[in-house]
Amino acid sequence: MKTIAGLVLGTALVAVAAPALAQDYGSFPGYTLRVKLIGGAQYEPLYAEIPKWEAATGAKVEILSRKNHFELDKEIKQDIAAGTLDWCVGSNHTSFAPQYGDIYADLNTLIAPEVIADFVPLVIGHSTVNGRLVQLPRHSDVSNFFYQKSLYEDDARKAAFKEKYGYDLAPPETWAQVKDQAIFFAAPPDFYGFQFVGKDEAITGRFYEMLVAEGGQMFDDNWVPTFNSEAGVAALQFFVDLYAAKAVPAGVPNYTWDDTGLGFGSGSVAMDLDWGGWSSYFNDPANSKVAGNVGLVRAPKGSSGKRTGWSGSHSFSITENCDNKDAAASFLTFLTSYDNQMVEARKGLLPTRAKVWGDAIAEFEAAGNSFNAEVMKTFQTSMAEDAFTPPLLPEWIEVSNVLWPKLQAAVVGDMSAKDALDAAQVEAAAIMHDAGYN
Repeated sequence: MKTIAGLVLGTALVAVAAPALAQDYGSFPGYTLRVKLIGGAQYEPLYAEIPKWEAATGAKVEILSRKNHFELDKEIKQDIAAGTLDWCVGSNHTSFAPQYGDIYADLNTLIAPEVIADFVPLVIGHSTVNGRLVQLPRHSDVSNFFYQKSLYEDDARKAAFKEKYGYDLAPPETWAQVKDQAIFFAAPPDFYGFQFVGKDEAITGRFYEMLVAEGGQMFDDNWVPTFNSEAGVAALQFFVDLYAAKAVPAGVPNYTWDDTGLGFGSGSVAMDLDWGGWSSYFNDPANSKVAGNVGLVRAPKGSSGKRTGWSGSHSFSITENCDNKDAAASFLTFLTSYDNQMVEARKGLLPTRAKVWGDAIAEFEAAGNSFNAEVMKTFQTSMAEDAFTPPLLPEWIEVSNVLWPKLQAAVVGDMSAKDALDAAQVEAAAIMHDAGYN
């Protein structure tokens, strides 16, 4: 299987009508590439670029699915069970990839080495499972903290907050301050101080990073789950207390990522822990009621002094069953190219090619776009100093699937935080034992 040669500058392989691309992506006339992609507001701008690849190669792309990642994950597992992996390219994620076994091809044999070399080495490492590069990273994520600036500039609010809590109202540096401020700002049912995702691996990851910030860990050195520690209870109690205080919307147990992003953009939430990909949406007056009023700081610290910083990378993979791996490799190379990472960086998504970071910041500053420049600088610092991934092991999602319903039960008051974590620990320990870890 040949690799897609990386850097033929100024060449277009196609008829006169095709857009001139800076790279030779090969020729696949008449071929239809079947793909399954993650959908959602921050992911769509990239897909508008796909016709350029089609014109340059003569191929067509058939998008079979365009779902949020949790639903896409379920669909892929159904395909595995049914033996219907009859498509070529799928959206993937560094947290999800280890569970899929050998369904995805090793990209080291398909993507040109000079292409891979352009990516941040740490992100390539996170994209590698058992020595196989099973995904090409599209963009990275790390949690950071958005807030409505006007709330912190109101003299009456500042005075009332200082009188009640004894310290100045300012963008929060700690999660204890977030809790105070969320309760202070909340005026349900019209306005809420905070929000959080409340189901699927989304809440597992949020709990995990809070656990780390509180000084805890998911597993001990022998891979026995230890999240039901004192630190774990404190991490979960943060969510429980805010829900009980009605400082967050009543629907948060069913929230995933689009819900929190759209919620903050609606202007009905004071503070939001979220991903860089939402920043452009938040500051777009055509879509967001908080445009021009968005502040951003690094994620707050837990009681251990460590910031939350759940991180990972969205990516693309090629199935082993793909009937044209050359075309699929060309498509992955195109989707993650310098030009397309700049397209995504302009929307606030965090690049995985090292050069794009500096070029995107320089472009924003030259255009006088101080907001986007500050977004990129803040997230760049967080990626360098705060970011950590969940355990990159095949059982992560399986453990998550026994943990998140218990987290959800604690949030809505059906179980205490300690009882919920103890119950989940028993099930998670059984999963790890059955997998041969202890």
